[in-house]
Amino acid sequence: MNRYYNPVRAYQGYGCLAELPRLAQEAAAPGKRTLLLVWDESVLAKQGIRELLEKDKTLLVRRFGASNPELGQLYHMYQETRALEVGLVIAVGGGSVLDVGKSLCCLYGSAISSEEELRQLIAEKRYGAPACRWIGVPTTAGTGSEVTCWATIWDSCNDVKFSVDTSENYAFAALADPQLADTMPLGLAVSSALDAVAHATESYWAKATNTVSRALALKAIRTVMGHIDLLLKDPASREAHDQMAKGSMLAGLAFSNTRTTGCHSISYPLTMRRHIPHGVAVSLLLGPVLALNYPAVQDGQALLEAFGVQRPADVQRRVADILLAAGHPVTLRAWGVAEEDIPLLAAHGITKGRADNNPVELTEMVVQDILHAIL
Repeated sequence: MNRYYNPVRAYQGYGCLAELPRLAQEAAAPGKRTLLLVWDESVLAKQGIRELLEKDKTLLVRRFGASNPELGQLYHMYQETRALEVGLVIAVGGGSVLDVGKSLCCLYGSAISSEEELRQLIAEKRYGAPACRWIGVPTTAGTGSEVTCWATIWDSCNDVKFSVDTSENYAFAALADPQLADTMPLGLAVSSALDAVAHATESYWAKATNTVSRALALKAIRTVMGHIDLLLKDPASREAHDQMAKGSMLAGLAFSNTRTTGCHSISYPLTMRRHIPHGVAVSLLLGPVLALNYPAVQDGQALLEAFGVQRPADVQRRVADILLAAGHPVTLRAWGVAEEDIPLLAAHGITKGRADNNPVELTEMVVQDILHAIL
């Protein structure tokens, strides 16, 4: 069925952060305070955020500096801010900060007295409707989290990845201003961009795909892959960073309605157990998963053309060349994975809601073959 829905007011381009004070005023809840959750305090000096702080003297500023937010870290932030009567969350950072910000919106309506109680609430999805609105301001170009309605929370000690997920929790607005991302280290900028490519590619072939998502996905892939060589050549290029931000938002809009598939499913234990950065892990899987899925992909030629290649096998080589140019190893062995690790990684690589959204069935043996292709 072809259905697409995304209510986020989306702003993209250099200077769009200037819209933040107006949007914050429009989204604010009367009689309640605004929480500004940031990755790093340096963003407080940026135009738009600076004006926001000057206008709202009651605004609360909190820093969340962890990657891949753990359940315990989310609980700590919830404890620290719940009693402050927050009516709007503005999350400024990478996907981790945005995921924590949007999760808090769902949790503020519940009285949670322990980390274990939070674990059960999220696992059973008993958090209900969001208690407040949020605005997403990404400082990386890749996750698309600012335009999706779910958040990833990790529980590494139990080998579990949770999703705080409700269609009522789309952002009030999203502002992807490349000025916040154009100082990223090259390695992070490239892995983030390839994460966006994976979002778009998986959206294109997902079982849950639709006409609008497919069009957005192709545009996102063309935008990123058509400008990533400029990023590699000139890491300070404003044009390159603008195109990465544009591609990331387009990819986010695409998979906001389809979710991801095999690449993301298989990547989770690579990040959780072997600490391979998410963008690297998921992009390494693009080639072998495309090779598996290609016979089942509707208009696969259009997908190859978006990548700028002629054959499915070319995608793996193209992605590997990009990762190497950015300083990333391109084999699992180079990341510390051994042959004997493959069965366990494959067993944990079949994630409900992701693996079963893949157009070709993923069994443990199939996943082992995929992992061997990049070992």
